[in-house]
Amino acid sequence: MYKVTSTDYINKSTRNRRKIYGIAGALITLAVPFFLMQQNADHHLDTAQSLCPFKLLTGFPCPGCGITKSLVYLYDGNLYKSLYYHIFGPFVILFCVVTVFVLSAELATGKEYFNKWLYNRKLAIVLGITLAIYHSVRLVYFVMEHNWDDVLKQSIWK
Repeated sequence: MYKVTSTDYINKSTRNRRKIYGIAGALITLAVPFFLMQQNADHHLDTAQSLCPFKLLTGFPCPGCGITKSLVYLYDGNLYKSLYYHIFGPFVILFCVVTVFVLSAELATGKEYFNKWLYNRKLAIVLGITLAIYHSVRLVYFVMEHNWDDVLKQSIWK
């Protein structure tokens, strides 16, 4: 039985445009923390207010909170602080680099690589559950380390 994926309905020019957007997104994801590291040579990043909308509203971190700081410290060579801010930070860099190379190769050759992995529902569920467990553990530690006043200070409700 032939299984049709959603990508079968997209024409070639749309697929190529999406690949270019993917490359641009990965490059921006890699570049923004690098420029933040350059601007933050005196390392005041530890005390900087988060720009995460969820954290500004609630005072609690979202599942992605800390990834940018993690990337900045990884670029700076501080693996311990990188993993402290978000354990998936180094994986984000690896994913972005692989994405740039794979999508560039797909554009150059006209072939599709890794579609079995990129559109794999089971892999997405495993990654989602892993992130949910990690975030739950982070929230428990966050609540144990901060009192209500600290939580409010990290929100817009100061």
